[in-house]
Amino acid sequence: MLLGTLLVLFLLGGTAPASAHAALRATDPEDGSVLKSAPRDLTLTFTESVGLLDDSFRVLDPEGRRLRTGEPEHGSDGGDSARVTLPAKLAEGTYTVAWRVVSADSHPVSGAFTFSVGKQSLTTATVDTGPAEDPATKSLYNIARYLAYLAAALLIGAATFMAVCRPPDAPVLLRLLRAAWWTLLAATLALLVLRAPYESGEGPLGALSVDSLSRTLTSRPGAVLLARLGLLAVAAVYLVRLTGRRKPYGWAGAPLAVGLAVTWAAGEHASAGIQVPVAMTSSALHLLATAVWMGGLAALLATLYRAHLTPAAVTRFSRLAFASVTVLVVTGVYQSWRGLGSWDALTATTYGRLLVLKLVAVALLLAAAAVSRRWTARLATADAEAAVEEKEWERVPEPVGGPPALPEAPQAETDVPPPTDPQRRALRRSVLAEVAVGAAVLAVTTILTSTLPGRAQAEAAAESPAVIGASVTVVPFDVGTRGGHGKVQITLDPGRVGDNSIEAIVFGPDGGVATVPELRVSFTLPAKDVGPIDAGVADKGGYWGNSFLNLPLAGKWEMKVTVRTSEVDQVSETKTVVVR
Repeated sequence: MLLGTLLVLFLLGGTAPASAHAALRATDPEDGSVLKSAPRDLTLTFTESVGLLDDSFRVLDPEGRRLRTGEPEHGSDGGDSARVTLPAKLAEGTYTVAWRVVSADSHPVSGAFTFSVGKQSLTTATVDTGPAEDPATKSLYNIARYLAYLAAALLIGAATFMAVCRPPDAPVLLRLLRAAWWTLLAATLALLVLRAPYESGEGPLGALSVDSLSRTLTSRPGAVLLARLGLLAVAAVYLVRLTGRRKPYGWAGAPLAVGLAVTWAAGEHASAGIQVPVAMTSSALHLLATAVWMGGLAALLATLYRAHLTPAAVTRFSRLAFASVTVLVVTGVYQSWRGLGSWDALTATTYGRLLVLKLVAVALLLAAAAVSRRWTARLATADAEAAVEEKEWERVPEPVGGPPALPEAPQAETDVPPPTDPQRRALRRSVLAEVAVGAAVLAVTTILTSTLPGRAQAEAAAESPAVIGASVTVVPFDVGTRGGHGKVQITLDPGRVGDNSIEAIVFGPDGGVATVPELRVSFTLPAKDVGPIDAGVADKGGYWGNSFLNLPLAGKWEMKVTVRTSEVDQVSETKTVVVR
């Protein structure tokens, strides 16, 4: 089950679109704007505070050459803005800005926009519109994050199980704790090493750079990971005490568990957005409750298979699990409200759909837990009845003149197979089901923490409809004559309701820019019976365009492109474009 979950996570990590938790709210200059004079700087405003990289801004001139800009810095609005100074003189034409920052919850986010000085021009600049992270680095980073979640849950949960439920002295639990500690240590070191290439979008080999590691160690995510390593060093002393058969102090382990939970709260959703102090407290409690429940289940399962576990210990864990579920419900409702912002986001956003998936998995987990509670009650009843029968048997007198009873050999309490009665077998199966579903819940949680919250997505869309980005459509054509085929690349900027600019470039069969006698583009919205609207593109010398195309309604428009290659040869093709 764990291997399958990791494979799913690996595949999702490598193929899913990149998403982060700081959404772009506004740009200055605005995307697609035409300015009378050159701006002195560029400013981006986000929905939450962001961290800057050495390469946060790349500004390309109309010829595709990179401009020498100032150092990236935060704007006058504070940490949720980024600014860079431009050269004193900018020539006329269209400039392309590619940007990359790190959101407050440690995830990278990137994008691009254009602005023009004096007039728009045909630009040869190309901007990578792929994912914000390298696929291999992102996959490795997400696997390390999942293993860290899993190990922390096992470490905290198993330690709590030992302290509260007081099971028989089973070496399997000590081995479980040591395995969890080493896994969490290895995962944390991997996150620390991969952090720099994850932020910059480089491949895994980027972690070999000394500059990358030093940059990570001076950043906030790096400081959080270093704090986790320090807590693990203290936890090692606690584990040594347990291994030495000394009495464990529950009060000593509690601060360590809280500290570990805070390192997650300080590096993810809770550290940015609204109500940060309350959110971080809720996030830490949520993680602790998850660890006590999930990690305790793994400890319970291991003990059920490898040692004789008394019904009293099982009953104590059942009560502990119920308290954990109560905390999970309260904190989960708050965090869902904080992340979604509205009921519509539950189905209209990726974050909301993942949250629904997690809720379904949790419901299955609760159903399995209910079955386990019933078998726990039956086990306690069966053991109580067996104890009564044993006492009744002990009261039966020895036969007169019979041989004296031999004393029983002392039984070792450590690591002995438990009785194989039906109640224990059924309980083991139900707990195993809980552990399997719990691993899936942690996998969904890992993906959820890498997804743009619905509230941030709604805020960005409401406050800055212009930053949706240009729509680029490639339309192949073939008039049926020799050399009469190619493609038309059409850019609709910003691809939203209202005024848009449209640029079309015709490419010939050899892939080079081609000259045609006529190009016509029109738009029709069948759902509203609107159109056709002539785009009015004119030959601009190398490309066709119009800066004043008004599309009055949102929806799926049919874009009809007519290319005439000679006096008698022409062809029309239709593509669907979405206007928001």
